[in-house]
Amino acid sequence: MKVVFLIAACASVLAVFLICVFLFANGLPAMGKIGPLKFLFGTEWRPTNDKFGILPMIVASIYVTAGAILIGVPIALFTSVFMARYCPKKIYKPLKSGIELMAGVPSIVYGYFGLVLLVPLIRQLFGGTGSSMLAACILLGIMILPTIIGVTESAVRSVPESYYEGSLALGATKERSIFFVMLPAAKSGILAGVVLGIGRAIGETMAVIMVAGNQPRMPKGLLQGVRTMTANIVTEMGYASGLHREALIATGVVLFVFILIINLSLSLLNRRAEHAN
Repeated sequence: MKVVFLIAACASVLAVFLICVFLFANGLPAMGKIGPLKFLFGTEWRPTNDKFGILPMIVASIYVTAGAILIGVPIALFTSVFMARYCPKKIYKPLKSGIELMAGVPSIVYGYFGLVLLVPLIRQLFGGTGSSMLAACILLGIMILPTIIGVTESAVRSVPESYYEGSLALGATKERSIFFVMLPAAKSGILAGVVLGIGRAIGETMAVIMVAGNQPRMPKGLLQGVRTMTANIVTEMGYASGLHREALIATGVVLFVFILIINLSLSLLNRRAEHAN
């Protein structure tokens, strides 16, 4: 039986290794041909003129992800606290099932929801086309809720009940006991949920394409159309060839490095939290 487990583990590691080899073997030469500085900091993406600057897509990905986190994290945090400490048993099961169902909804369905409801609403309230960075931020903020809620609720429930009871015994209110004792004790789990949410947001493609406007230019406002790195790859990979195709793969390398940095940051934060405890 141990051999089966070993084979499964090796298969997982091998898959990640092969993905890394494919990305870097095809992406790094493209960066060399274009020029790393021109590729990473260039502001023009015009494949027909051999201009492959992905800075607008990098900035758009960061802005859209940050906006989604600003919208999604507070909602997810309060929802998790409600489910872990306040939610009646009669409501808990339907609420939990609904959140789990949200996690299973395909991205294209979220994108259609945003296209039919969010985009017209933004157009009516603020003008413009409605397909904008704001629409992408709101939609991704909704999409990351199940991920963050699930991890955060588990983290809050894992805190020993003695922490809460001890805080109440010292005269603290229920709310202060939760927000100043329980949540700090569960911060490593909460951070893990936030990082998973960031990974989901920065890697999302189809929903973003449908509501973000798909314009490869530097973001100058919430109501302007943008194009993220993932959207750039999906939009053009079908017909790209030669250096254009290699540049899109190199964009995947940059995205991969972003995710790697996020995961390493989480590991460092968890280690610091363990040392502090």
